[in-house]
Amino acid sequence: MLTTKKLGLVLAAALLAAPFAASAQEAAPAAFNQCKACHVIGKNGVGPNLAGVFGRKAGSFDGFKYSDAMKAAPAWDEATLTKYLTDPKGTIPGNKMVFAGIKKPEDLAAVIAYLKVVK
Repeated sequence: MLTTKKLGLVLAAALLAAPFAASAQEAAPAAFNQCKACHVIGKNGVGPNLAGVFGRKAGSFDGFKYSDAMKAAPAWDEATLTKYLTDPKGTIPGNKMVFAGIKKPEDLAAVIAYLKVVK
């Protein structure tokens, strides 16, 4: 099992290699694969751009049409993202994301660690 420290080191190594990858998205942990269907790092897709999501007010990235529920949600930090990514519809009822949530704690930790550093 990966500890938070080991996970951070793995993600740091992957992100340091990002300049050599075609995109930051390619440097994402495998757990982010479930997000890639809708989210593209660096631009809006079916879902909004997730680059720089930490500290950003929910529902505020320019050029994406958010639900009123998402616009009313707080800024994204580790606690809010952990809760939301575990149960999107239960956490922010009325949001448009059609995703049941990340069920494995290690996948959730990997995705959040990645989102903390991807810009």
